Amino acid sequence: MAKEVIRIPVGVVLDLNSPVGAIAESCMTMALSDFYAKHAHYRTRLDLHTRDSADDIVTAASEARYMMKKEKVQAIIGPQRSAEAKFVMELGRKAKVPIISFSATSPSLSPSRSPFFVQTAFDDSAQVKAIAAIIEAYSWLEVVLVYEDTDYGNDLIPYLVDAIQEVGARVPYRSVIPPSSNDSEILGELSRLNSNSTRIFLLHMTASLGFKFFILANKAGMMSEGYAWIVTEGLSTFLDPVNSTTMDSMEGVLGVRPYVPMTKDLKDFQSWKQPNKMTAGLNLFGLWAYDTVWALAMAVEKVGTTSSSSMKHNTSRVINLASLETSNMGKNLLETIPSSKFQSLSGNFQLVKRQLEPSTFEIFNVIGNKERIIGYWIDQQKGLSRQLKYDNSEAEKSDVKRRLKQTIWPGDTTDRPATKKLRIGVPMKEGFNEFLKVEKNNNISGFSALVFFAAVNELPFPLPHDFLPFNGTYDNLVCQMKAGKYDAVVGDTTIVANRSLYVDFTLPYSESGVSVAGLVENNERDNIWIFLKPLSLDLWLTTGAAFIFTGFVILVLEHLVNSEFRGPPQQQLGVILSFSFSTRLCS
Repeated sequence: MAKEVIRIPVGVVLDLNSPVGAIAESCMTMALSDFYAKHAHYRTRLDLHTRDSADDIVTAASEARYMMKKEKVQAIIGPQRSAEAKFVMELGRKAKVPIISFSATSPSLSPSRSPFFVQTAFDDSAQVKAIAAIIEAYSWLEVVLVYEDTDYGNDLIPYLVDAIQEVGARVPYRSVIPPSSNDSEILGELSRLNSNSTRIFLLHMTASLGFKFFILANKAGMMSEGYAWIVTEGLSTFLDPVNSTTMDSMEGVLGVRPYVPMTKDLKDFQSWKQPNKMTAGLNLFGLWAYDTVWALAMAVEKVGTTSSSSMKHNTSRVINLASLETSNMGKNLLETIPSSKFQSLSGNFQLVKRQLEPSTFEIFNVIGNKERIIGYWIDQQKGLSRQLKYDNSEAEKSDVKRRLKQTIWPGDTTDRPATKKLRIGVPMKEGFNEFLKVEKNNNISGFSALVFFAAVNELPFPLPHDFLPFNGTYDNLVCQMKAGKYDAVVGDTTIVANRSLYVDFTLPYSESGVSVAGLVENNERDNIWIFLKPLSLDLWLTTGAAFIFTGFVILVLEHLVNSEFRGPPQQQLGVILSFSFSTRLCS
């Protein structure tokens, strides 16, 4: 005797005209077929009720409310976008109906903030460590953030900024692009981005706006040599397939997305095509939609045979959305779904705190019309690796070439992009060429040039620059830098107070010293007493006293026996001095 099948109504809210909505609907239909073909003995069956949100928050909430009240759904898969999910998850809390989203990935939708919300996708913030690791690996010190002005775009930015700052880089500028922007408005913002010195950009957008942005960026000449672009998961999951024009515009772009192991089941699923339904190529959101149906079907089988599927009326009013009814099964489903663990199409399906547990991310490089995997981000402890099997050698930790494969950058070059070429002013002057001399082809030499080149060689990244000779005073050269004509000055520029008001100086590398020059009258050659200069006055007096004392001693000894020491006092004094002087000369 056949067992009675219990059909459990489940609502689905999608934007059916979008790539995500179209592929998700097809994948969920296929998931139901595959699951119950494999579990034909199950007594429960999911009965999907699909509604179109038409990319509108109010419509999404209205359709969810209608299914809760009229169709008595026990769970809702969706809605598709984060802004819609914020509204619908509140309805789910009031009605005690689980809201299960595989595509609303905003960090602000944390399940911990809503007791009836389940996220069967990676939180967007899970990728920020992988992105920061790329920035650190290439030794970039500045990154410009470009993102769309929606909840999806804005909510991730604080996490990105924190992660970028943790690796020693900074965000000098942010560019916010409204989804309604036309081509001229986007080109205007691209022109402003191009006027800055930073050439490293991180793009966080949905596919519809992101692909349009890259086509216009290519038109503006910003997909050429010297630029670097990184795209987040939201855009990375839609690159296969896209039209050739878009892919050509994204040549050299780096992307981050969750790693999906290519299993036999996934290969078989990818080969499946449903005419007139599979309007877009298979993407990660489609796989998550497929896995979500499997997880919900398992949970329904566990609670569906023991819980009543009826709805209990709730007399309380929910703002302007009239009364809702509460589900008896909803709470049981909420407790059962997180316990579902299985090997899914997207990998290992396991929820932690009602959220899909993040795993490995893959780093890819767009080359031509294809993507080339250049490495993986394993986890925060292991970081980047060229292979999934992590090599824990010191070389891999320190050398970007060992952590990531060779990258082809925009402009079909392997030279790592850095900042915009610096315009460096150098003074042209006569004399003192030992400090700085402008050679042919605007090359420079001298001590100041050697100091500059030595500092550049110590940098962990290339610093492109051009030397621009300046024929004028040093004060005018500093003023030209303030006016924006030059980005820096290399030369023997003295640090003085008035110049420090306009520019910043490096630490002094040569001590010039401070001195005062003045005229003095030099008449020493005309002074007859110049011979007295070598000895001090005290020494001259001591010498004179020694002469007199010596003469007096000789007078006492010779006065009685030598007639030359007799006579008038004047004579005796003369003899004493002359004899004393003569003995000193002889000594």
